[in-house]
Amino acid sequence: MPIALLALAIGAFGIGTTEFVIMGLLPEVAGDFDVSIPTAGFLVTGYALGVMVGAPLMTALGTKISRKRMLMLLMALFVVGNLLSAVAPSFGVMAVGRIVASFAHGAFFGIGSVVAADLVAPEKKAGAISMMFTGLTIANVVGVPLGTSIGQSLGWRTTFFLVAALGVIGLAGIAKLVPEIPKPEGVHLIHELAAFRNAQVLLAMAMTVLGFGGVFAAITYISPMMTEVAGFADSSVTWLLVLFGLGMVGGNLVGGRFADRAMMRMLYVSLGALAVVLAAFTFTAHNKIAAAISIALVGALGFATVAPLQKRVLDHAAGAPTLASAVNIGAFNLGNALSAWLGGLVISAGLGYTAPNWVGAILAGSALALAVLSAALERRDARHIHDGATAEPVRVSAARH
Repeated sequence: MPIALLALAIGAFGIGTTEFVIMGLLPEVAGDFDVSIPTAGFLVTGYALGVMVGAPLMTALGTKISRKRMLMLLMALFVVGNLLSAVAPSFGVMAVGRIVASFAHGAFFGIGSVVAADLVAPEKKAGAISMMFTGLTIANVVGVPLGTSIGQSLGWRTTFFLVAALGVIGLAGIAKLVPEIPKPEGVHLIHELAAFRNAQVLLAMAMTVLGFGGVFAAITYISPMMTEVAGFADSSVTWLLVLFGLGMVGGNLVGGRFADRAMMRMLYVSLGALAVVLAAFTFTAHNKIAAAISIALVGALGFATVAPLQKRVLDHAAGAPTLASAVNIGAFNLGNALSAWLGGLVISAGLGYTAPNWVGAILAGSALALAVLSAALERRDARHIHDGATAEPVRVSAARH
């Protein structure tokens, strides 16, 4: 794999850290600004909404410049957002800083996916995309726990200064290592928008929302589930999340490797197994060892779908893939928000802290159904093309006789 992927992975590591580290620092931030924990939670929700809005907006704005230069501008925006959060004199300014940083998120991963795929041979594209996303998964293993620990001991502002420094390193790496890749001639915003008329692109995005939504339905409420149901101490939740992150790393690498060989089979296996594991998690959550294994499996199976789905969007938006790729990153965050809301509804309905696992299983099962539908439509279209190609010579031959 090209060394340029390292620069993209460093940027992904910084973005992944800033997205998730706030969850462990909400009490400190709330205390400093004298707001409630639920109010401080807007820093999480606002970031997710910023990703969904920023992904298409920033990608559209970047259609006039090279992809390398756009990646550099996005990392600069990321640095500015985190510095603003670090020095924020009020909660409102902190929220603005989070939203500014979030605007870099979707477009970075969307454009980065296109660049990563362009750096390698066609049969290695999914593997290259997964290498970039490895930075995001490692952030959950190293960056988030370390950033949380530093924030709790040295102050949360220190964490955001360090994340901004990661952004500077990522920016320098992109400037030095990522080559200038010429943009396809004649591709404009109207061509990028045309990709959304492709049913396969929309189906892949729907699979992203539902499949990753299945993961976050369970993980959003992992803390009360593990402490109240499994019987873990509060201090153990951090290490359970590290276990989840390790599963993400492994699943991401395996998904990228096998998606280049058999993409749809990889999606069938990962989404089907994810639905089964989430349904079983309702019962395994009552045992510490079984619960820990389930958490790792949810992370692995959930992230095994990331590179295949991202590559599927790129394949079916061929010729103008940048905007579709970025919007698919926003779809991950839409899945996060949707599943967190649905999980909260079933808990509020009195169904218990394990009920979100059933929500996740249904979402993952729905994603599997869409994968089957997508493959069936693809086979039908291939048959029509084949039938049309074989019928044409027959008509020509008959005309000559």
